[in-house]
Amino acid sequence: MTSLPSGSVAALVAERVGDVATAPLLQVAARLHAVIDEVLPHRALAIFTELCTGRPQKKAGDPAITQRITISELDAVRRQVADGQRPSRAVIAGVEHPVLVYGADTGAILVLCDPQEPARADAETYVRAVWKIAATRIRQQVSEARPDYLRESRAVSSERLQVTAELTDRHVTDLESLLAALRSRELDDKRARALATDMATSAVVRTKTGSDLVVSLAEEAVSQAFEQLKNDLRPLSRYGTLGVQFVEPPADGRALPGEVAHAARAIVRASALLMGDQDDVTRIRIQWNCDGTNLLVSIRDDGPGHLSRGLPALRQLSARAAALGGHLTVNGVESWGSEIDVRLPLDPPDTSDQAVQSWNLAPREVEVLRLLADGRRNRQIATELGISENTVKFHTSQVYRKLGVTSRAAAASLAADVGLRS
Repeated sequence: MTSLPSGSVAALVAERVGDVATAPLLQVAARLHAVIDEVLPHRALAIFTELCTGRPQKKAGDPAITQRITISELDAVRRQVADGQRPSRAVIAGVEHPVLVYGADTGAILVLCDPQEPARADAETYVRAVWKIAATRIRQQVSEARPDYLRESRAVSSERLQVTAELTDRHVTDLESLLAALRSRELDDKRARALATDMATSAVVRTKTGSDLVVSLAEEAVSQAFEQLKNDLRPLSRYGTLGVQFVEPPADGRALPGEVAHAARAIVRASALLMGDQDDVTRIRIQWNCDGTNLLVSIRDDGPGHLSRGLPALRQLSARAAALGGHLTVNGVESWGSEIDVRLPLDPPDTSDQAVQSWNLAPREVEVLRLLADGRRNRQIATELGISENTVKFHTSQVYRKLGVTSRAAAASLAADVGLRS
């Protein structure tokens, strides 16, 4: 273990704050694990945050835990924290472990698995301080919506797929348990029905909770996303002479993928600040709309009309839009004002044909992979394609070999990442 500096916890945090505060998003967990382990040794660390739609869980430590921990497990802990609890034990990686759990104002949670005796009396204060920094860093990087984050977030669907796979497996187990109860010769009809009813009720609750989690990790309601934008920009009009007019999107508009919502808010915030810095600007009008396949954003001012796409700040905003396959245009009319229009596609580009060609899959193997990516079991695939389960197993083994994977989840993850769906 690294030798610890003496002095107050504030001094120790000051020495370590840079390690966490400057961490790239993909390294936050590893940095946090290293600095916390100095004062509070632990076997593994996990962060769960719904803000980061691409990778809601971030892990570091013992691979025996980090490679097996599930989003459903972390969400169960998060719900306990939201209810005002601080569990001392939790099921992590399929096994109950002693844990220390810390919440954050951002809604994220930090879980330390198998914590040991602290190396300092003020370790708890230290952990809370550095965790607050890490949670703030995550929120900052997500809200900035840099092009590299947006590309990575749109490309990564494996963790959302993992939740779906967990939900499917749980559903299959529930059905098997129901059948076992109904077929049992040790239970009379009344007891079998009562047991089956209890099991079915619990299964419905679990399925609904799991389905809600899949949705919450993937998208935001358009009205909710726009309300967050209004909250972000409220100080512009509250503490200055600038008037901000908001034109609401349709309340029943299509939900936005998380990365699109983050990008749209970041572009509007930066555009509004850029427009507000011009002379003679007294009003900015912000409008969101949707044509069914794109989020359409318009930001207009009443200034001199001199904004140009060649400005470095606008080139950066254009890069954010381009990272999601979108487009940004700037138009200005002398003495009438400038307008920035942004189009952000709600669906990722279809790259499935290119991937299938690179994998050299046969037509029937493509059909099997599409259904597998949708969470279908072998029996369902066989029924849909009119082939036997043994033939399905043969095709899946060929798919695994050509994709270079060894499991159903890994194959489905690759298929989802390139947009291959049935």
